[in-house]
Amino acid sequence: MSESFIHTENLCFSYTDSEGKKESPALKGISVDIKKGEYVAVLGHNGSGKSTFAKLLNLILEPTEGRLVIDGVDLTAQELTDELILQLRRKVGMVFQNPDNQLVATIVEEDVAFGPENLGIPQNEIRIRVDEALASVGMSEYATHEPHRLSGGQKQRIAIAGVIAMMPQCIVFDESTAMLDPSGRREVLDAIRMLNRDFGITVLNITHYMNEAALADRVLVINDGTLLLDGTPDEIFAQQALLKKVGLEVPQCAELIYALRKAGVRIEGEALSTPEGCAEMILRAYRNKGGLSHE
Repeated sequence: MSESFIHTENLCFSYTDSEGKKESPALKGISVDIKKGEYVAVLGHNGSGKSTFAKLLNLILEPTEGRLVIDGVDLTAQELTDELILQLRRKVGMVFQNPDNQLVATIVEEDVAFGPENLGIPQNEIRIRVDEALASVGMSEYATHEPHRLSGGQKQRIAIAGVIAMMPQCIVFDESTAMLDPSGRREVLDAIRMLNRDFGITVLNITHYMNEAALADRVLVINDGTLLLDGTPDEIFAQQALLKKVGLEVPQCAELIYALRKAGVRIEGEALSTPEGCAEMILRAYRNKGGLSHE
């Protein structure tokens, strides 16, 4: 996992108003390297620029300044033709917030086939891709169902299957769990982790849920269009005062772990996002000899 897949230098973007005048920059010089196979969470308060960053990676928006390199191709050093954009979107797929806005067909398997059909994939290969994509997110039994009859989590897994069927190397999830209930959110997060773990797909999860970020290999924090923090979940969530200052919270488990460490309890390991993992880590500290600095 040493090869860079996404590379940005001083990446900037400004929206324009109704008269075509540039507004204040939404992104102000983001420089970052994301490696192949990495699972990266991107955090930020509403309006921080994190979703703008996501859309630049798929060329839904085009940078106004800076350098964007995807899989070795410098997209800011050449004219962005339709063919070049299509090539990029074969490599970088996106799953958005509202699953209802991403489903275009009346039958699940037809919806999953939509992307590969637009890429001109032969029909016999599309059939294989659809079956494999639905199986990968645990939705094979719903292949002939109507999408509007599915739960929110199931719809989002169908949307993910549609992206998988295009066989991208990277998938950007732009607040893809924001409109789901806890059960649906778990379904989607399990699918995301499986894609990264079992298929080596590079994952960028744009989210405002701290517990989701704790699942990643690495966390980026964007604040007011700039890259504020970049590190492991443990490193990021240790900076509780700074996170709260920019309108972000810390996972409850991580907060408890750091409170105990501050009180003198020696707890080894990363900040975990699940209550079960948190409890196990704390119990292990108490059971191990020398787990407490003081009573």
